[in-house]
Amino acid sequence: MMKLSAWRQMTEPGCWAGILVVLCTLSMGADVQQALKTPSMPSRVLQRHKRDWKWDKLYVYEESPPKNPPEKIGKLENTHFSRNSRFVLSGDGAKDIFSVNDNGDIFVNAKLDREKKSAYRLSVSIINIENKKPLDKNDTFVIVVLDINDNSPVFPPNLSGSISESSTAGSIVMKVNATDADDPTTPNGNIVYELKNGTDLFEINNKGEITLKKSNLDREKQSQYLITVQGKDLPTSLSGNSATTIVTININDVNDNIATFKTGKYQFNVKEDSKPEFEIGKLEVEDKDEIQNKDPTFTIQHKYNEVFGIKRNNEKDGILSLKVPLDYETVKMYTFTVYVDEHTVSKSADNQGQNLLKEAQITINVIDVDEPPVFNQTEYNFSIYEGPIKSMFIGAVSAKDPDSTGYKIRYSIEDPNCPVTVDPAQGRLYLKRQLDREQESSYTFHVTAHEDKLNGLKSNAVVKLKVLDINDNEPELINGSNVYVCESDKPGTIIGTIGAYDKDEHSGRFRFTLAKKSSNFSLIDNLDNTASIKLKNGGFSTEHSVEHVLEIEIADGGTPKELKSINLLPIKVCTCQSGRQMEYCMAYAQTGMSVSALLAILLCIVTILVIVILIVLRRRYQKDILVTKSSGEIHEQLVRYDEEGGGEMDTNGYDVSILTSACHDSSFRPGAGPSLYAMVKKPSACKGEMAVMIEAKKDEADHDRDGIPYDTLHIYGYEGSESLAGSLSSLGSSSSGSNLDYDYDFLNEWGPRFRTLAQLYGVDGSDTDSSY
Repeated sequence: MMKLSAWRQMTEPGCWAGILVVLCTLSMGADVQQALKTPSMPSRVLQRHKRDWKWDKLYVYEESPPKNPPEKIGKLENTHFSRNSRFVLSGDGAKDIFSVNDNGDIFVNAKLDREKKSAYRLSVSIINIENKKPLDKNDTFVIVVLDINDNSPVFPPNLSGSISESSTAGSIVMKVNATDADDPTTPNGNIVYELKNGTDLFEINNKGEITLKKSNLDREKQSQYLITVQGKDLPTSLSGNSATTIVTININDVNDNIATFKTGKYQFNVKEDSKPEFEIGKLEVEDKDEIQNKDPTFTIQHKYNEVFGIKRNNEKDGILSLKVPLDYETVKMYTFTVYVDEHTVSKSADNQGQNLLKEAQITINVIDVDEPPVFNQTEYNFSIYEGPIKSMFIGAVSAKDPDSTGYKIRYSIEDPNCPVTVDPAQGRLYLKRQLDREQESSYTFHVTAHEDKLNGLKSNAVVKLKVLDINDNEPELINGSNVYVCESDKPGTIIGTIGAYDKDEHSGRFRFTLAKKSSNFSLIDNLDNTASIKLKNGGFSTEHSVEHVLEIEIADGGTPKELKSINLLPIKVCTCQSGRQMEYCMAYAQTGMSVSALLAILLCIVTILVIVILIVLRRRYQKDILVTKSSGEIHEQLVRYDEEGGGEMDTNGYDVSILTSACHDSSFRPGAGPSLYAMVKKPSACKGEMAVMIEAKKDEADHDRDGIPYDTLHIYGYEGSESLAGSLSSLGSSSSGSNLDYDYDFLNEWGPRFRTLAQLYGVDGSDTDSSY
């Protein structure tokens, strides 16, 4: 291919200008050719001879470095051009990439890249220099960037494909697709592919499709191939650009290998008490195929497949398991054959060998264990009639020791509430008490069998006892509340329908009759376990009516003995609306009183008596702890506390009467037993200093052994009963005056502390009100 510099030298002479135009047109891209075909392209301008613009097509190669002076790529011509005019460019790349001088020469000022922009559309105008007015209409042209082979093919990353190992020759494995940034319509962007290795199995075409050459792929020998693919542009030239990539081809597995045992013998030990579904062991098989294509099937030798089974685990190996329990005393060892097979899509060469282990011998050693007793039935069902016990025997259970030792078996029922007992040696079941089906119709309990030895094993069996019915309950009347008489009822009216109920279960029919004839009502047996009450006479009234009661006899028709009952049916008299809709009924009071009402009344009486007794006892207790006051005295007491202890009874425990009792020899008598406070002995003289009396009381309290040790101080201000002045309490005062006489001498004898009081009340009674 000719070099770019030589090509440009050839285009400089005028004789080569036409050749250059033709070749450039052929080599330019489709997008540029399309742009040149548009109405605004310069080619059409040149074809229009009436236009004043004249220039040739403009082309420029990419990747040409800028020159100094800039490279000229064309010239603008216009018939209006003169010294007073100028060309002005606008559009893509005007003034920075492309420029025009005063003569209309177009220059390129920068290096271009066709892969970034392959064509530039510009607009040109011609204006008058002096007045800046356009001399002609604007026109557009395109500068085409010519491609050079400056880009290499590029492959996507991580190319991979897959094909099944059973595929035939010519099968497409995958397709690769490289890209070239050069013009794809030219050899610069045309890519061809070539395999650098793996050509014995694979090949590639110019579309990038990798296909299989032979039908001998085997994943078990090689599961993956790494193939080098080369992409090159300029297919007919040796100087094109190229690139390579590694393609991964995975071989997909198919089920073409059968599964075989890893060994020809398997041996396991199994305890005889192992439960069904117990997994005995694993039968490992090997298969060269992948796990998803591993599909073995197992078969157990006939007769032994009833005792043992095989299922597959997640790895598709065989798991040998139990179907039924084993018995060491019966069979101590099992020996049988297990077969393995697999259906494959094709038979590989490895499947044709003669030493494939398609069968294995299995040996099961049964291990003896001490087993609990075994009942001959897992569940026993018995039945017995209710009522008086005629035969206490119900049935029997039986168990034995399955071991070779054969211990004796003892039986027991551990539930103390069970109505059945068991013979510990023979397992015979007997009733302990009478049964009533109406209370409980069935019983379920467990009988325990245990070996007759120290720490012997135990086992249980379920026993279900059904209680059979006998006719031992009398029938009862039902629906009696629906029977009533309306005042408007006429003779012959059916006033209600009654039924019967029996707790026994039997299919007998109830029969209804009147035990005592009635003048107003008759009974009709409907023969369907119901009876109708019919009115004989009318004229009933709620105001002048008495209570009507029918005595109805009901027979239950039971076997072997029929039972009867007499039932009282009270019939109400009611006022009714149309259609015998009950509105108001006459209520009849029943004589007598129920037991519950009597109990309620007695309970109320007992409660009231207890409350009264508690109140009386409390009052007597309060009187015992207080000192009795004189009935004729009215006192008031002043109490000040500077104390610890004492409690709430202090205000009741100290009474002014105790102080005044010293002056009453006859009224003060010590009571029997210790008092709350020490009794006060009478002082030697009533007419003395008050301090002497108080000191005597304090001394008495200090030496009293029976007194409670209260740490308390009481200060009393009081008036004695022997005072001639009488009481100063406001309780006995009145605004109208008082007939009390105060003796001045008597008050004076009490000491100097009462002298002021004697002066106030001793002389003139008229001054009492004002002084007070």
